[in-house]
Amino acid sequence: MSAEVEFPKKEPHLRALKLSGHVGFDSLPDQLVNKSVQNGFVFNVMCIGETGLGKSTLMDTLFNTSFESTPSSHTLPHVKLKAHTYELQESNVRLKLTICDTVGYGDQINKDDSFKAVVDYIDAQFEAYLQEELKIKRSLISCHDSRIHACLYFICPTGHGLKSLDLVCMKKLDSKVNIIPIIAKADTISKQELQRFKSKIMQELFNNGVQIYQFPTDDETVADTNSAMNDHVPFAVVGSTEFIKVGNKLIRARQYPWGTVQVENESHCDFVKLREMIIRTNMEDMREKTHSKHYELYRQRRLEEMGFSDVDSENKPISFQQTFEAKRSNHLAELQSKEEEVRQMFVQRVKEKEAELKESEKELHAKFEKLKRDHADEKRKLEESRKKLEEDFLEFTRRKQQLATTHHTLTLGKSKKK
Repeated sequence: MSAEVEFPKKEPHLRALKLSGHVGFDSLPDQLVNKSVQNGFVFNVMCIGETGLGKSTLMDTLFNTSFESTPSSHTLPHVKLKAHTYELQESNVRLKLTICDTVGYGDQINKDDSFKAVVDYIDAQFEAYLQEELKIKRSLISCHDSRIHACLYFICPTGHGLKSLDLVCMKKLDSKVNIIPIIAKADTISKQELQRFKSKIMQELFNNGVQIYQFPTDDETVADTNSAMNDHVPFAVVGSTEFIKVGNKLIRARQYPWGTVQVENESHCDFVKLREMIIRTNMEDMREKTHSKHYELYRQRRLEEMGFSDVDSENKPISFQQTFEAKRSNHLAELQSKEEEVRQMFVQRVKEKEAELKESEKELHAKFEKLKRDHADEKRKLEESRKKLEEDFLEFTRRKQQLATTHHTLTLGKSKKK
């Protein structure tokens, strides 16, 4: 009897994977950043101000490039809006920048409708985005978002306050766009006048109920900076496309006989503050506020105009589909009612036309009968005349023969006497 030999069992070999990095949902922000960088960013700026206030120069200075804009004249009969889109890239971040300029703004003698073209343009961009949203096959990611994210309102450096046109225009736009008032060509007035001018502008805006863009203070990381910057509004800025060598550096500046105004020197103007607030700190907030506040107000108003609502007459929730079906039923009922109305109108018109034709037929028949009678009377008269003529002719012939016989008898009697 043989003995069984037991062999030791082998432990299964487990392959260990090395992690390439931390695993967790806290990597979601990195994923969003990568996705956003891949898709690129869109930012649309509108510059409103009178011709010659340096709007194009400030845009060149703000984005450190040359957009090669052409100067406009002061003789345009109406305000025109020109939008140009540029592809900018800094490091690996792409920005599709659209700059919209109000050409001829404030140059007309009658300035009542100067703001109308601006309001219509902003509404048109909202409407284009809304129509894209309402499509069955939407492409919101690939379509160009042309909604205005920031409105730089250029104020003429008079030192005497805002013009009526400025107040009216900003009041019309404050619910449609993020307004950032800036004092253009701030190097034309003194520091003391500038501070008084700023205070007067803010007081007039407050008195007229104009809501300008407030830099957000709910984020702790930028709350202090934005709160301080809100106190500097309106920004007094200076733009320049010229570079002057100061020391070993080339800086943007404006050269005057009495000295040099350095654009990026905070003791000379507020250009650096404006650039930091718009580009570095609050660009995304302005984009988000445009979508969540201004566009939502426009969208709500347009849908209400279309007859859509979130609640019914009894203040109960109602779905978009229910509203659509109700509107569709009402529309079909209206179409049927209009069709019936048109049909009745057509029948009525046919009856009226038939009555007119019958009346015309009666008139024609009466005229025909009268013509027949007239013709019969004329024929009868002609027949009577013919008979009378025949009788006269017969009478004439008879008398002629009688005369001829009498003459012949007289002639024979004379012959016998001879």
